Amino acid sequence: MAEGERQPPPDSSEDSPPATQNFIIPKKEIHTVPDMGKWKRSQAYADYIGFILTLNEGVKGKKLTFEYKVSEAIEKLVALLNTLDRWIDETPPVDQPSRFGNKAYRTWYAKLDEEAENLVATVVPTHLAAAVPEVAVYLKESVGNSTRIDYGTGHEAAFAAFLCCLCKIGVLRVDDQIAIVFKVFNRYLEVMRKLQKTYRMEPAGSQGVWGLDDFQFLPFIWGSSQLIDHPYLEPRHFVDEKAVNENHKDYMFLECILFITEMKTGPFAEHSNQLWNISAVPSWSKVNQGLIRMYKAECLEKFPVIQHFKFGSLLPIHPVTSC
Repeated sequence: MAEGERQPPPDSSEDSPPATQNFIIPKKEIHTVPDMGKWKRSQAYADYIGFILTLNEGVKGKKLTFEYKVSEAIEKLVALLNTLDRWIDETPPVDQPSRFGNKAYRTWYAKLDEEAENLVATVVPTHLAAAVPEVAVYLKESVGNSTRIDYGTGHEAAFAAFLCCLCKIGVLRVDDQIAIVFKVFNRYLEVMRKLQKTYRMEPAGSQGVWGLDDFQFLPFIWGSSQLIDHPYLEPRHFVDEKAVNENHKDYMFLECILFITEMKTGPFAEHSNQLWNISAVPSWSKVNQGLIRMYKAECLEKFPVIQHFKFGSLLPIHPVTSC
């Protein structure tokens, strides 16, 4: 975690190193199950998990309505996500026999594929323009798969990687931490939920009732951190409809629960068995620690997820180098 916290300052105080860096178009490096060892030893893995844990620490005990600094870069990222949202409105679902996987999603995705670099260029200052093609790849990977019309935790990881890259080149700074989760990632979630609903996207690699959630994982981690040491809300309360309705605007975890209950019918214990089990954990800090372990095991250490992850100069496949 300390590693994650130590990374941003050099970039934020010194613009020249990233500008002289050789940026490359990220590509897949994990082709077979034995390649997973390379991933777990890589600088990319260390930086990615460090980033997730740093943000986890940053939002601990804070409500979404907490007052925090909003930089120009954060505002520009929200504007980028607003554009993606507007394109959904401009691309209504088409009539088709199949209920799931509406083909209009492909039209929406083609627009992003074409415009991604231009969108990222609105966030990245001109002296870092060379980084745009590399960073834009992670944005394109973060919204689902246009062939299968599905979305899962690998796509969510690509968005976190996109934000991590923006930190590494100094566009986002240490004091943007809270806004990265509460403003940018939360807006991303809203847009993804709208995509999932509008185009009836399939869950990628879903474990059905045995998975945590069909689509997301990170908001449960960061959302449980928000609730650590809460004066009265305990894990058992998130299966209580009244508690969720009264507090979801303050807590990302409860917003996720609300979305699940809107999308699924039947008893909560049946459609979301893993979450039901988690509601029996005595404290939010234990929930948070357990979810981090589960994220590593179920997402970051699973070949079907990581085979799609792309590596470049900012998130490199080479083994961790000690400072």
